[in-house]
Amino acid sequence: MVLPRLGFICAVFTDCMFTLVGILLLMREGEAYFGITSSRPKQFDFNRVIQRQPGDCRSLRLTGEQRRMCNRDPGMGRVLTEGIILSVEECKKQFENERWNCSLDHQPHRINLLREGLKEASFLYAISSAALTTAIAKGCSSGMLNESCTCDLTSFSDEENAATWRWGGCGDNIRYSQMFVKNFLRGKKDSESPDLLSTIDRHNSDLGIRTVRRNFVKKCKCHGVSGACETSTCWRQIKPFQVIGDELKLKYERALRVSVENQANRKGVTLLVKHDKSSAVKKDSPPSRGHMIYRNKSPDFCSRDRYSYGTAGRVCNKTTTCDSICCGRGHNTSREITVTEKCMCTFLWCCNVTCETCTKDIELALCRG
Repeated sequence: MVLPRLGFICAVFTDCMFTLVGILLLMREGEAYFGITSSRPKQFDFNRVIQRQPGDCRSLRLTGEQRRMCNRDPGMGRVLTEGIILSVEECKKQFENERWNCSLDHQPHRINLLREGLKEASFLYAISSAALTTAIAKGCSSGMLNESCTCDLTSFSDEENAATWRWGGCGDNIRYSQMFVKNFLRGKKDSESPDLLSTIDRHNSDLGIRTVRRNFVKKCKCHGVSGACETSTCWRQIKPFQVIGDELKLKYERALRVSVENQANRKGVTLLVKHDKSSAVKKDSPPSRGHMIYRNKSPDFCSRDRYSYGTAGRVCNKTTTCDSICCGRGHNTSREITVTEKCMCTFLWCCNVTCETCTKDIELALCRG
């Protein structure tokens, strides 16, 4: 199923970059999954949510505690849907030219990938929690969640300045958002009896939240007669989600494999980074909070197995991606398509870039089986 570009969702936030979030995801014939921190993700009808009942928490089929949290604000169901869409789109964008292309439409493949703790699952946890954090923070500043939260006013120095946000801007409320997401994603079982996999999943979910928290920009607006900047109002906005996706993709490429320390007579799980014999680091040590971590090495995704369909028949660009995606099997020429992109960009002092629009034909190909 092709992910719909939902016009009405773009109207929800001041930035149309919000088409997304969540928690695990994807859709096949109207199905999606929500709540990847659970060992058995909850199923819900994606088409029903988008086409008939946007914003209805019941259509998400959450756990009991998640449903209660969702029902506290009439706008929360719609914001959670934003999160699902945002995370799916960004995941597909980040992996579109790789052997694993964020293909989550086959339930056994998806579940096997999550249960084995592969590096791809680590990215999914991180991007999902990051998208959910972003969507809720934006929901606060846009007024969608006006019964739960409002603008982030922490950057204002006094009440008078805080009141002027109406003429300037409204800060994305990351404080409320990260608190909500941490509580929303963690079930009772995860807190009481953590195991290796749930500890890894929580680590990567927290990584996604912290990545959003670091990616803010300061926005200011001047006030005064005829545009004179007698006073100014400033607020903080989360950067475009692609920036966050790019950072998490880099962390995915540098992810560390971990094992569990001997847990005799201990409560909880202590993770240790597994170093190769050739590594200069000889002693295993705990991973830092800034690293993405995973449990088991991934397959090459070239052939059909329990994790993916393989790459036979995948569309690739014969000049850039076919060698890698097709795993050396070669490709068959398919067809030409016309693409439009920015070109001939010029930098103007101080801070503007102007570009022209160019079109070109690209010959696509299909990987051989």
